[in-house]
Amino acid sequence: MERESRFPRWLRRGARGAAAGAAAAKARENLLLAVADAGLPLAPAAHPQGYGCSCERIGCPTPGRHPVSLAWQTQATTDRDQILRWLRADPECNFITATGRTHDVLDLPAVAGYTALERLAGENVDIGPVAVADPDRVLFFTATRGTPDDEDEWWPCALDCHPESVDEHPGLRWHCRGSYVLVPPSRVPAAVEGGVRWLRGPEHPLPEPLMLLEALTDACGGLAAERQQPHGSEAPHSSFRPWRAQAGPVQGA
Repeated sequence: MERESRFPRWLRRGARGAAAGAAAAKARENLLLAVADAGLPLAPAAHPQGYGCSCERIGCPTPGRHPVSLAWQTQATTDRDQILRWLRADPECNFITATGRTHDVLDLPAVAGYTALERLAGENVDIGPVAVADPDRVLFFTATRGTPDDEDEWWPCALDCHPESVDEHPGLRWHCRGSYVLVPPSRVPAAVEGGVRWLRGPEHPLPEPLMLLEALTDACGGLAAERQQPHGSEAPHSSFRPWRAQAGPVQGA
């Protein structure tokens, strides 16, 4: 019996790989457009290159986690055509969402985030979109406090978090005007497993932040107290599972 040439098998493997890559790219595109359709403005961000960053800045302090342009606040948009142009210009780029326009983000340690999720679900609170930023943060997307014309009407908060000050807020961070977060699906450097992914997708309505704040601050307070104990318990296992668009999972997200 004549053996099949290895060449056709190699071609078939290549075709299957190309088809899988195209499907993953389409799924990622659909995920990002769903974010834009939900009203969250997007702008392109750097992406990981090995253990480094595509910005090629020597010693980049936040590899793969910052916008490409200093004008990201002006660039951020929900325009589908513009987002597709950015994707086609750089298919590997991550995306950030600019907070303080249509939404804010309450950002807290993963252990506290899962604890708060369980409590809020048990109380039947409308939670809204929630993302995980590996390895150690959970992001709650909420309605924004707004940007009134009268600056005196805008109430300040010690939780306000700007991109350059995140290390100063190891507990609960409140991303509002002038801040941003990576939006799913985004990748982080190979030194950290995982990436940024949805637990609850952007199709969920944005809740008022004060509806969540008590549960989130209590969870962070409990975590801080636990860490002062000589033997802290391990992170709780959450019943929440990552959200996936109907197009299917995104590879590497």
